[in-house]
Amino acid sequence: MIAARLYPRAVLLLCFISSAACNTFAFTEEPFDRAVKADSYCSRVLRAQSNRKETNNEFQLQVEGEPERYQPGSTYRVSLTATSPSYFRGFTLIALKEGAEGDKDEDYAGNFQIIDEEETQFMTNCPPAVTESTPRRRSNIQVFWTAPPSGTGCVLLKASIVQKRIIYFQDEGALTKRMCEKESLNGDGTDKPLLDCCACGTAKYRVTFYGNWSEKIHPKDFPRRTNHWSAIIGASHSKNYVLWEFGGLASEGVKQVAELGSPVKMEEEIRQKGDEVLTVIKMKAQWPAWQPLNVRAAPSAEFSVDRSRHIMSFLTMMGPSPDWNVGLSAEDLCTKECGWAQRVVQDLIPWDAGTDSGVSYEAPNNPTAAPDKIRPLTSLDHPQSPFYDPEGGAITPVARVIVERIARKGEQCNIVPDNVDDIVADIAQEEKEEDDTPETCIYSNWSPWSACSSATCEKGKRMRQRMLKAQLDLSVPCPHTQDFEPCMGPGCSDEDASTCMMSEWITWSPCSVSCGSGTRSRERYVKQFPDDGSVCTLPTQENENCVVNEDCSPSSCLVTEWGEWDVCSATCGLGMKRRERMVKMPPADGSICGAEVLEVEKCMMPECHTIPCLLTPWCEWSDCSVTCGKGLRTRQRMLKSPVELGDCTEELEQVEKCMLPECPIDCIMSDWTEWSECNKSCGKGHTIRTRIVTMEPQFGGDSCTETIQRKKCKIRKCSRGQGNSDEKRRRKEQREKQRSKHGRVEGASEHPGCRMRPWSSWSECTKLCGGGIQERLMTVKQKFKTAQLSSCKDRKEIRACNVQPC
Repeated sequence: MIAARLYPRAVLLLCFISSAACNTFAFTEEPFDRAVKADSYCSRVLRAQSNRKETNNEFQLQVEGEPERYQPGSTYRVSLTATSPSYFRGFTLIALKEGAEGDKDEDYAGNFQIIDEEETQFMTNCPPAVTESTPRRRSNIQVFWTAPPSGTGCVLLKASIVQKRIIYFQDEGALTKRMCEKESLNGDGTDKPLLDCCACGTAKYRVTFYGNWSEKIHPKDFPRRTNHWSAIIGASHSKNYVLWEFGGLASEGVKQVAELGSPVKMEEEIRQKGDEVLTVIKMKAQWPAWQPLNVRAAPSAEFSVDRSRHIMSFLTMMGPSPDWNVGLSAEDLCTKECGWAQRVVQDLIPWDAGTDSGVSYEAPNNPTAAPDKIRPLTSLDHPQSPFYDPEGGAITPVARVIVERIARKGEQCNIVPDNVDDIVADIAQEEKEEDDTPETCIYSNWSPWSACSSATCEKGKRMRQRMLKAQLDLSVPCPHTQDFEPCMGPGCSDEDASTCMMSEWITWSPCSVSCGSGTRSRERYVKQFPDDGSVCTLPTQENENCVVNEDCSPSSCLVTEWGEWDVCSATCGLGMKRRERMVKMPPADGSICGAEVLEVEKCMMPECHTIPCLLTPWCEWSDCSVTCGKGLRTRQRMLKSPVELGDCTEELEQVEKCMLPECPIDCIMSDWTEWSECNKSCGKGHTIRTRIVTMEPQFGGDSCTETIQRKKCKIRKCSRGQGNSDEKRRRKEQREKQRSKHGRVEGASEHPGCRMRPWSSWSECTKLCGGGIQERLMTVKQKFKTAQLSSCKDRKEIRACNVQPC
């Protein structure tokens, strides 16, 4: 019964195995008193291991990207896999500081995050560890692991496996992964020179922002009730435009983001850059600054780049703070191989905009006399800084940004060939357009649309082009190679330009007073002015009264404004929601603060029977339906909702295009022509027939065969003349005289009873190269009564021409 006491849940299976199997375990002997004192289930798990050492690596613990070092505060995907046909029923996964015993909470490094609750869960008796949700056969599980803060040192990721009622727990080998801490970030991310882009076409990206600023990772003076990220603002732009950069000065737009969290001015500055900007990037603010991904999805936005506007920048304010931000500056998505970057991952540390001299999160406003240059914060800036560390070292990153390419358009010219996944992803994003181009006209793809001829909200035009590669039938005209469509400048709408278009309202500003009645405001801006030159009459600012700390007596405490309401606790029916505020200053007379800092109220969600059906995750994509060329692949998911929730209208199967290497296309040739007439009127001769190539072979298809064939022909024996050649010549001249005397034409002797016209000239060849045909005719001029029907008729001769290859 010792095993039962030491191993609950998955490991409990070991209690009921045979004694032979039990002999595979070795428990470290220790005094009973010590076991009682170290009352930690985690340490008990660590004190059990298998005698058997795996040498074939049938089980493996892997960290995505196989890094040997971790970045403090960064998140990594960790997977535990079994090589087919092996499997496991249960597992335990821990992250332990190197050299630690595991009997104290501080021995464990970093934090795990559950990805799939149906597969994994945290251990009830050992919260730092992850185990299976249900004991069943499986070959793979995945979790996220967030690395510990700076100064932790090396970490051991260790796994145990329950398979066929036997447990394996290896201190060395494929079930242990050792990772040590990376060197500090330097923060000088904009020193790299920007080069001209040589990529072709356009690319579309998705940027996702993962905030990691939390009290657990950055505990010093953490603003518990007011922490947030402001709305994110940025753009894809040319290298001639700089939103912000280390060593530069903050613009008015950057200052408003840095100090107030307002993106309005920054967006105005971006849109004023016209053709220097391709896409404005915007994401909503986040209150609070950090929540698990299963509670709130990370904010994301999509944007495009092209050859002239291939740079991406953005920024967001850490609130509250004097003027601290994070973001990317001038991230180049064009590669030196003339392609588009597939994925960019950056850990972000905070930086100072240089417009306020405050040193702590909630320091009072203290504008700098002359603006300083933008610089990264360091751990030695000021003892009151929340990031201060007397020993120096790197600041643990407060956020991570991931930029992923999701589509490309137009012809690509990257030097490094694409893999199949790239091609399939591009095909899936293609927009199908109707095309009435004749099949005999072979074009290149359309180029990307040019920039609009108008940089304002007045109507302009933009153009795209394509090349005519081949015209198979000259008698069928090929359509145009240029295309135009109306457009307006960036930020304008194709709707009626006579109206005044406004942006959405920005979040309310803080109340103007910290105690009593005050005012607050919110702003918006004009996106499009009327084209008749009139002034927009719609307001760009709204004000309203606000009350903070109604009682301003010495016995009252000052509190902040209420934060945003949390999400409703229920997904359907009746639930609860809450909001919080924090105490800024306790009562001056030393009494206890009586202000409420938490409000809870009911919230009503849609009726539960209207909830969308619950579905399992999508299965893996099937193999492509073809072995070459374009095909289809499918994936399915299953319904998990109870029947009483009603019919499910969600799709259970998805189909998408897939692309494998092109199929071979064999040479295609026309049918053979009829055999020509014999080229001799007597004796041995030959006759020919021809055919032409209608499609050349492609992608390794069978090559073309002969286009001309000859065969022997023999009509009749020629009469053998007697005497010498002079006698033959005399007889020939005599025959010609007789033929001329009776008015017969050449060839009449071969057609008794007919008078024939001379042969016509040869017609032009039907092809300039590759094997064509010529023909000529001899027609009946006069038919005598004695002529036979079969011997008096028109004649046609055919011969091959231009047989040289194209």
